[in-house]
Amino acid sequence: MMTDPQNRLALTAIAQNAGQGRWRTEAMRSHASPRLIFVARGQGRITIAGLTSGFGANNLIYIPAGTMYGFEVGPTVFGQMLTIPSAMATEWPLEPTHLRLRDVIAQKEFAVHLDALERELKSEQSGHDRAAHYQLGLLAIYFERQLGLRADDSKDSRADTASARLVAAYTDLIERDYHLHSGVADYAAKLGVTPTHLARCCKATSGKSALTLLNDRILFEARLMLRDSKAPVNKIAQSLGFGSPAYFTRAFQTQTGMTPSQFRKKGPLASI
Repeated sequence: MMTDPQNRLALTAIAQNAGQGRWRTEAMRSHASPRLIFVARGQGRITIAGLTSGFGANNLIYIPAGTMYGFEVGPTVFGQMLTIPSAMATEWPLEPTHLRLRDVIAQKEFAVHLDALERELKSEQSGHDRAAHYQLGLLAIYFERQLGLRADDSKDSRADTASARLVAAYTDLIERDYHLHSGVADYAAKLGVTPTHLARCCKATSGKSALTLLNDRILFEARLMLRDSKAPVNKIAQSLGFGSPAYFTRAFQTQTGMTPSQFRKKGPLASI
C-alpha cells in the first residue's frame, strides 16, 4: 500500500498549514500501520470509516491499520500523530477508538508518557530505539486502562446503526479495490444495496457523498504517487485503474485545479 511507505515508530506534529495543503489532512487515506492522534488544543471534525464526529482538546483518536480516514483542522488546532509499528498493533484496539480525556490527572499522565516517548525518539544515547518502543508499550497500557475507565464515553452510538455499518463496509471495499476504478454502482452491487441507498447512508453518516469518499481516496493516492515517485503519469493512471492518461488528467484537474504534471512540478509545497 503506497499510502504510507514508512512503518516505523514516529511522532509528527499536526497543524493547519496553508503552504502544505489541506489535502494532506482532509483527503481520505489509510496507512499500513496504526495511528494515534492526540489533539492538544483546538477543534475540528474527523471522518473514520465513513463516520464523521467532532474532536476537541485532550482527545485521543486511535485509527487501526487499513482504516480510511481524513480530518479537518482549523488554524487553532495543534496536536501530534503517532505512527505505531505493525509489530506492536496487537497491543492496541481492533476498532477505531475516540477517547476524550476530561480528567486533569489523566491528561497529565498522558503528557508524561508522550514526553518520555518523544525524548527517546530524539535521543542519541545507546538503546534509545529500544527505549522508545518500551515507552510505546507503556503508552498502550495507559490507553487500555483509560479505555476501561471510559468505555461508554469512547463509544459512538451511531456506529451501531445499519447505515454506519454499511458505510464502514463500503470504505473497507474502497480501501481494498480503489485501484480498480470501479464506480459507486459496482460497490453498491457488491454490498447488495442500490447506489441511491448507499449514497443516502454515506451522506447521513459522513456528510459526504459516496462518490466523494471514493474519488477522495483515489486522488489522494494519486497525489502521493506524483509527489513521492518518479513514475510516469501514464503509469500512475494505469495503476489506479483509469482507462487512459487523459481521463486521469481530467479527473485530477477537476478536483485539484491543476494537471498531474503541474502538481508534480510544485513538489512538496503543492497546496491543493
